[in-house]
Amino acid sequence: MAEVEKSREAKKQETPGNIITERIRTGRIYMPDVDISEDRDNLVLYADLPGAGDEDVSVTLENDVLTIEAKILPEKSDAHRLSHAEYGTGDYFRSFTINEPIDREKIEAKMKDGVLRIVLPKKEEAKPKQIKIHAG
Repeated sequence: MAEVEKSREAKKQETPGNIITERIRTGRIYMPDVDISEDRDNLVLYADLPGAGDEDVSVTLENDVLTIEAKILPEKSDAHRLSHAEYGTGDYFRSFTINEPIDREKIEAKMKDGVLRIVLPKKEEAKPKQIKIHAG
């Protein structure tokens, strides 16, 4: 899993009255490892998001860009003081451009054991069709 070099990311958003606001993220942002498979009917993505729960993850598809975001709160303990750390915690962010026509109404996402599974059903026109060959 790659850690994004930037520790800050700013997003500009227009609000009512044309006021532009920026949301700044501080801390580590990781790019989760993703496996992508495809069959006749679906594109399926598997993203590793250790430490993320269902409520921490956001998946959006806008303008053919699929975005996965997860916010992770670091565990803190008043009873213990951290003396050595090898495991880093931080948020996750990854986006993909989807080139296949996707049936947006049937997209499914499921979290299990730190792995996010996203099923993107293809529209009928994107599915391969067998063309019958006639003699003569």
